Parts: sequence; structure tokens; C-alpha cells
Amino acid sequence: MAERLTQIKDHIVSAMTPSVQDARPDDVVVVTAYRSAITKGFKGGFKDVNSDFLVHQFLLEFFEKAPQAVSENKHLIQEVACGNVLNPGAGATEHRAACLAAGVPYTAPFVAINRQCSSGLVAINDVANKIKVGQIDMGLAMGAESMSKNYGPQALGNISPELKENKNARKCLIPMGITNENVSHQFHISRQSQDAFAAESHRKAGKAVSEGLFEDEILPIRLPDGTVIATDEGPRKGVTAQNLSQLKPAFIKESGTTTAGNASQISDGVAAVLLTRRSVAESLELPILAKYVACQVVGVPPEVMGVGPAYAIPKVLKDCNLTVDDIDIFEINEAFAGQALYCINKLEIPFEKVNPRGGAIALGHPLGCTGARQVATILRELKAGQVGVVSMCVGTGMGAAAVFVKE
Repeated sequence: MAERLTQIKDHIVSAMTPSVQDARPDDVVVVTAYRSAITKGFKGGFKDVNSDFLVHQFLLEFFEKAPQAVSENKHLIQEVACGNVLNPGAGATEHRAACLAAGVPYTAPFVAINRQCSSGLVAINDVANKIKVGQIDMGLAMGAESMSKNYGPQALGNISPELKENKNARKCLIPMGITNENVSHQFHISRQSQDAFAAESHRKAGKAVSEGLFEDEILPIRLPDGTVIATDEGPRKGVTAQNLSQLKPAFIKESGTTTAGNASQISDGVAAVLLTRRSVAESLELPILAKYVACQVVGVPPEVMGVGPAYAIPKVLKDCNLTVDDIDIFEINEAFAGQALYCINKLEIPFEKVNPRGGAIALGHPLGCTGARQVATILRELKAGQVGVVSMCVGTGMGAAAVFVKE
């Protein structure tokens, strides 16, 4: 009897819960979203420029490419949040300077955000939440990273000697590759399946490039020497599970399954998303690309940090009264093939719904940029009315996920 009453209660609550597709004046909506090309770390097109240069050049193009109504209303931007992982101070000074140089009004305050690999998505959530509570009406969320300039052991952080005596604290220093080995070993993710997943990432990304599917979301970056970079450098032709199987393990020599071929690439890039309230967008006749619905971040054991999406996704879906079956496309960051496979299998997500244009194994993973990059990508993969989820694992043991509806 009690079980039946619970079912009836759940049914009533479900019936009373608004659909995520409903349009309301106080909705947080995405006006526009773009990214730069993603280039190879240390040897690619952006290797000689800092992240502030990327942000400046990108925003010049962002406001040029955006609808005229956006460019004419830059003065209405009331907040800029930028995700970054590796710059000292998460780029607070230099990225604020880049925004001002690009014409963002000085009246728009700036916040630098570092929640590791989710920083770009958390910047979007930060702006969205401020819009939701009425603190601001419009905000710009970004993610930017130059791994070429800043990547290294010290940039990833350390802890005090005293804390190293605590076993739980020490786990935050476990190299990311080792955490993927832990996931792969603990949950029996084979080397063969990881190499096959990585090869498929390259195949999908290569197909998207050849069909011009990224052209609308990528803004060109002009370098100081006049060179223009507008094409992703990561996807490689002819990648197969067979040739990936020839690569040696990168972290555990004998039994390791993680290699340079089935892990995300070290990369440079920048992306941005402009958000506002639906009523504001309509009053200004701004385009509405999508509706931001919700975001959640969870904590997981640091030693298996890659499992994060398997717990963040169900949490945010529950908030929205949705199930995995209700989602049309998932953009799940491919930090490593092993952890991505675990999350996909754990949630029983059909593979055809995941990263249809390839993921970080092929495209690259500029840490602070990735979350915003994924949003720029998924909003062009979804069709009107469809629902998408962006998710990623996060260093030191976390996972993040957010829900969007394409308008």
C-alpha cells in the first residue's frame, strides 16, 4: 500500500513539474555561442601566444560575428566569468584586460573561475545563476586555456608537506593518467575497447570536419604575424584501433591501458557563451539559440575521478525530471577513453547519442575552455526542441553536468 501511494505521489509531482521545453519569461537563454579552433599544445598554431591574446582576438571576432543586436548592446553585459585552470590566479588580470581591449565595457565586472576541467561549464553556470536570481540581466561566460604556455607539474598544484601525511589529501595528487588506470582496472575496461573508442572519436571528428559541421561554431583567430587559424588541428585521418594498439602505455609500463592515443590531447583554445533572460532577449529582439535548464557538480573519490559524469548526470537529470532516454545528445568530455566508457556504460547511454562529432581524444582538451567549447558544439548538434547534456570528469574527484534545450 505504501509503495502504491509513493507511486501515485511521484506521478502527481511529475505531472505538475513543468517541461524543460516550456518557455517562460524568466528562463535563462543562450543568445550565441562560439569557439576558436583547438590547436595542438606546444607545436600547434597557438603555441607562441598567451591565453589573453586568444581571448582578445576571439572576442573581437565574437562581437563581429554575433547578430547586430548583440554587438549594439555590449553595454548591457553586467558580468564576465572566465574559466581557466593553468594561468596564475586563473587569469584574473590578463583576461579582464583582454575583455576591456575587445570592447567589453569596464562596467562589467570580471570573475576568474577554476574548477579544473569543468571551469568553462561552471562559468556558464555562474552567469546563469546570477541571471536566475535577478542579480544581472546579461552575462558573458568564457573558457580559455594555453596549455602550451602554462602546462606543467606546478601549474596543476601541490599540497603542503603536512597534508601529504593524510591519505585522503594525498589522493588529490594522483596523476590523472593513473586515475584512469584505476577506473579501467577496477571496472574492467579493456585496452581494446579504449582503443576502439579513441579511433571512433577520430572518425567522427574527421567526418564532421570534412562535412564542414564545425565551420559555424569556430571563429578565426588572427596571429601577430597575420596567420589566421580557423581549423581544428587534433583530428587525424586513418586512425584505427589496430594502429592505436601499437602505442605503449603512458603511465604503467607492464599492465597499463592508457596511452597517448586513447587519452585527450594537450591543446590551446577559447570559447564563449552569451546568456540573458528570455524577457530581455525578446525585448531587445536578440536571437535565442537555446535554453539553459540546470547544472550540478558532484564529488567522487579522487583516485577514480573519471567516474564523475556517471554521478553528475543522474543528479542533474533528476532535478529536471528527466531520464537518460529523454536526452537526445550527450557531450561527455573524453578525458580518457577508459573513464568515458565507464560512464557511458554505467548510465546505459546509446553510443550513437554520445559526442556525434568526436570528443577530446580527437579534438583536444584545453582544460578551462572545454566546458564552453562543448556547449558551442552541442547547440549545433541539437535540433529545435531537443534536449542535450554537457558533462565532464573533474580533477581531484568531481563530475559536472548541465542540461540545455535547443530553441
